[in-house]
Amino acid sequence: MAPRAKAGLSIGAAVSPAGLLWIVGLNQDGKLFVQSSKDPGATWNEPQLLDIGEDKVAADGENRPKIAFGPKQQVVISYTQPLAKPYTGEIRMLRSEDGGKSFSSPFTVHRDRQMITHRFESLAFDRNGVLHTVWIDKRDQVLAAQKAGALSEKAAAKSSAYAGAAIYRNESRDGGLSFGPDIKLADHSCECCRIALAPTPEGGVAAMWRHVFEPNIRDHAFAVLGGEAKAPVRASFDGWKLDACPHHGPGLAPAAQGGYHAVWFGDKGGRSAVRYGRLGADGTPQGAVQELPDPRAEHADVATSGRQVAIAWRSYDGTQTQLRAWVSADDGANFVLRELAASKEENDHPRMLTTPDGIRVLWRTAKEIHVLPILP
Repeated sequence: MAPRAKAGLSIGAAVSPAGLLWIVGLNQDGKLFVQSSKDPGATWNEPQLLDIGEDKVAADGENRPKIAFGPKQQVVISYTQPLAKPYTGEIRMLRSEDGGKSFSSPFTVHRDRQMITHRFESLAFDRNGVLHTVWIDKRDQVLAAQKAGALSEKAAAKSSAYAGAAIYRNESRDGGLSFGPDIKLADHSCECCRIALAPTPEGGVAAMWRHVFEPNIRDHAFAVLGGEAKAPVRASFDGWKLDACPHHGPGLAPAAQGGYHAVWFGDKGGRSAVRYGRLGADGTPQGAVQELPDPRAEHADVATSGRQVAIAWRSYDGTQTQLRAWVSADDGANFVLRELAASKEENDHPRMLTTPDGIRVLWRTAKEIHVLPILP
């Protein structure tokens, strides 16, 4: 795998309703900034520094700042603020009502205020303008430990440990001005993998994350958020038995013919690989699963535009990191491998974006931010 990039290199990105590409991340001085481009990525406006007081920002690998756009000039930026204890954090947010010209002071999104894991958030507005925030949360693990501690030594020894963490979410119907209660989506998620979000055909939001299935299998689960919510289903069947978190979350994008395109990393029968598969509308696997055509592929992401599908990943050969893509013009029936770029510098995971000019991949290295066309 590629050498881990230095902390602070990971950025978030999204396309505004007006078609501008926006990024959010830390600059070389460790300050949180936003920046936008009209063309996309050929030229950039001046970066805007954000006032977050004394907050610290996690911007490392799977845990990065995020940005999302609502329907009424609303812009929200989220990040995880690490707390004093290792692996703890709070999900913080800034909001704008003027299209990103100005932002509020940061505030905490969730109601739970324990010094525990609230990390690896993802966020998206649905078609009705409801803001969905989803994150990894360890409050139930704490409760399980407290319960076991209250038992006798013999009973505590028999008590089953709480595996992994949990997926929690909430909703805001006013662009982040107020939030509903913290809602548990699923028990027993993996602890440190990103959560992938994608729009549903009905205008909602679907989520895919690495889950801990009994007895300790690190595959993936899928659920639709909000009013369409149903019990999570199993979305991958690699059967990876692992008592650890691989820090390697999935990617998810809607398919033109219904359902979703998904990419994920896992070990199946002793063979580690990034895999691609189709999911039905309910998140269950459909058809054959394929390995990406690169045994060193890591941290893949996927985006779609109509019948066009693009998967991008990075691949380290021991000397440099190569950025590659697998592209399809027929909704995933056939793919072609493309070489996009290479760098010997530290670099971020690639992020896929669907812009008015086609599908693009955003790739940050230690010296610059690349926005590369993939399709058309």
